[in-house]
Amino acid sequence: MFHTDCPAREVVDHVTSRWGVWVLISLRSNDLRFYELRESIRGISEKMLAQTLRALVQDGLVWRQVEPTTPPQVTYGLTEFGREVGESLAELFDRITQRLSPRDAG
Repeated sequence: MFHTDCPAREVVDHVTSRWGVWVLISLRSNDLRFYELRESIRGISEKMLAQTLRALVQDGLVWRQVEPTTPPQVTYGLTEFGREVGESLAELFDRITQRLSPRDAG
């Protein structure tokens, strides 16, 4: 599993990247358009969000739907696989925040 040629390793790297976790947690409740997703994740640049989404779509965790409007409206959501992974990440996040004092969590 830990061999560099293991296909799961690349997916785990994308999920646990600086922004991958937050994208999956943000999409857990609702499908979001690109700008809504960017607004929900403080500190992420458009470039990093686009790169993160591209990797997660390629990995089969996130789906992407483009509306043929001008300008195009792009919506993202979690696939079944993405929901499973996102729930695990949200559970981990919840456990961590429960352990922090109210002063540290903010």
